This record gives sequence, structure tokens and C-alpha cells, in this order.
Amino acid sequence: MDNITTRAKVGRNWYKTPMDNKTSGKPILKPNKPHYTALFQCHKKEELNEILFQYREAFAADNEPLGPIKGHEVEIMLNVERPYPPLLRRPAYPASPRARETLENHINELMKLGVLRKVGENEEVEITTPVIITWYDDKSRMVGDFRELNTYTIPERYSITRIHETLTQLSKEKVITSMDALKGFHQNFLTPHARKLLRFIAHCGIYEYLKMPFGIKNAPSYYQRMMNNIFPHELSEGWLIIHIDEIIICSETWQLHLERLSLVLKKILQVNMKISLKKWNFGFHELNALGHIISVLSLGVDKNNFAATFIKQMPQKKKEMMSLLGYLSYYRQHFRDFEIHAKSLYRICDQQTVFEMTQERIQAYEKIKYALTNAPLLLMPDWKLPFKLWVDSCGQGLGAALYQVQIFNEKPYEAPICFISRQIKRTEARYGASQMECLCLVWGV
Repeated sequence: MDNITTRAKVGRNWYKTPMDNKTSGKPILKPNKPHYTALFQCHKKEELNEILFQYREAFAADNEPLGPIKGHEVEIMLNVERPYPPLLRRPAYPASPRARETLENHINELMKLGVLRKVGENEEVEITTPVIITWYDDKSRMVGDFRELNTYTIPERYSITRIHETLTQLSKEKVITSMDALKGFHQNFLTPHARKLLRFIAHCGIYEYLKMPFGIKNAPSYYQRMMNNIFPHELSEGWLIIHIDEIIICSETWQLHLERLSLVLKKILQVNMKISLKKWNFGFHELNALGHIISVLSLGVDKNNFAATFIKQMPQKKKEMMSLLGYLSYYRQHFRDFEIHAKSLYRICDQQTVFEMTQERIQAYEKIKYALTNAPLLLMPDWKLPFKLWVDSCGQGLGAALYQVQIFNEKPYEAPICFISRQIKRTEARYGASQMECLCLVWGV
């Protein structure tokens, strides 16, 4: 196995000033942490530098112009005809002086990036959406309130990549690279018709999106379909993983990885896509991506990703509980009997149920918190070896665990591949013990 354990990140200056002080004529690669430098072999560093320098135009900083991606325009179709319902023409929300100043700064920044334009006084305006400023950890973001527009939008029936199912493709890969499209949605041009539907109103005027904004109903599906159309052969071969705007390249050897990296960057340049300089990790045996710790041998939960969720106080209302359960469901395959433990928490989200954190629900919350904090690593499956399926049932639900025995250091090692669980239905609650076990076996398979 190649010794490619370095985590390195490339900064903007690395691309804009590719020569070092000694005018060596080659770009400089600076690992993120100095003590990693010795692990990154010199010849590998030079090979990678050459590729990155060759395709340096594929990368951009936050304040640089975006796209647009060639050959892909986004259309929005509504299930209502003109004249549009009055609910789609809404006034601006009231805002404090601080929020107004922040909103103006965001608008000016997006206009410089070519994402917005101001609507002229003589232009006909049929739809206006208000915008708000949201704050998180002293960072602000401009968000369009597209809820009314989304209710009239015809849904795009295109499936998003299933994360866990896709990541199991990495069972034989030894080198992994990940990168993110810079402000991915803002790299897609809108059709003239879609631009008129995405006009928003603020205290400083009416503006029109030229590129796809965040918050519209079909944005993830549009983007996933576009990325799949750009890399059809690479995705079918199984060494490229794309989840909306995140790209993961995986290979068995370093040389093969460089070839694949060159191929992906070449296509990115051809369609005029831009990759974020801040979210670029290459040559890993292990990296954090898509909320997971991905390595050659296993798949783990990125605990830094969920730490803030549990550091906050326990959910105090239904909306907070629904948000938490949705977040936890993302990691359900790392949980043993997740659905059974979360049953009482799901009940509290019913419209007819009064929100109350009883002792039973507090215990369920603490159990899930402990289970996620101590979630086991899931073994990357070897598809040539047999699997073991363990199933069990009880009066509350069904559970199954998929295991596999692999050889490490000449010793057999049994580890979980994934866990699944579900609550039983009303009719199933009348089953006897034998019927329930058979049901669990059939469902688990």
C-alpha cells in the first residue's frame, strides 16, 4: 500500500503564484500540518503538483466569478397558469437596521459574482419573493422564502445518490480524493422564464436571480442530474462518487489515482465548473466526507459533525425534535435497533400529540445519544466473501445486522457491515413468536 496518508489542503496563493521564491518553475504543495510532510513522498508531491498546476483554472476562491456551467440551464415549471395567484406576489419582510445592512452586503456580493441583477423600473413584475437574513455562529446568510413558489412547482422526479449504499463501493480502494463545487447551485444559469419566477423583493429594490439559488424545490435533483450527465462513464465504472456538489475519486494505486484525477479535472474545465479551494482533500487513506469518516477498511461516523447537535439543550418543541430525528436517521445504519429506541420520540412528533419530554422519552434520547457517540466502525464489504445475517424481533420492532469475517494480519476478524431496523405494523403485532421471527428473517434478507 502506498504511503499516502498526508492530509493537504491547497490555498488560493498556491494557484495564483505558482512559482516559489527560488523560481524553481514548479508549483508548491504545502501540507496542512508540518509533521505530515515527511509522510508525503517527494516524487508523489511533484506528480500531484504538475496535475494541479495544469488544471489550476478549475479552482476558484469564494470571491471569484462563478461558472456558468456550459450546456446546462435550469427551468422551473409551475402547475398554475398566468395570471399567477396573489400569494406569489408578496411584500418585503420588515428588517432591523443591522439586517438591512447585512442584506445589502449579500446582494452586492452576489451581483459582483454574476448571480443577481436588479430589475429595471419599466419591467413587468408578476412574482416577488421576500428574503430574510439567518444567523448561525455570528455568520449570516441570505435566504429566499420560496415556500409559496415551491407549493406550485412541479416536482422533478430524479433520485439523489444513496450515501451509504454508494460508499460501500470503496471496499478495495486505497487512495481517496474529495472536492466540492464552489457554491454549486450558483454555477447553473436559469432560463429566462425561470428568472422571472425567482425575483425577490427587499427594502432596496427588486432583484432577479440569473443563476440557481438555494431553497427552491428541485435544486438538489437538478444538480444531481447535471453532474451525472457530465460524468456518465466514470460513474458507471464505480470509481467516482457524486452526491449533489461533492465529488469523491477513489483508486487502488497512486498512479491510477493521478490518471483519474486528471480525467475528472479535465471534464470540470471543459464545462467551466469551479472547485472550492477550501474543500479539497487529496491522496487520503482516510478522510471526512458526506458526514462520514471514509477509510480503506471501514466507514465511521464523523463525530465532529454531530457534536454540536447534542451539545445544545434537549429539543423543546416538535420542530426541533423532527429536525433531530431527521438528522439521526442519516446515520441509522450505524445504530443497532435505532427505530425501536426512537419509537417514543417519533410519537411525540404526531400532530395530535402534546409535546412533553417524559422520563421514557428522555431515556430514549440518552440511549440514542450514547449509541451515536459510541457508534462502531462499519467494515467495508468484500463482495467475494460470504456474509452473516443476524435477525431478532420483539413486541416493538424488527432488527437485523449484516456481518462479515475478513482476514487482517492473518487473523479472522468479524465486524458489522450495517444495521437496519423498523417498527412493527398493527397487523404484525398479532403475530406469534415463530411468525415474528420468520417475518424478521424475510424482511432482513
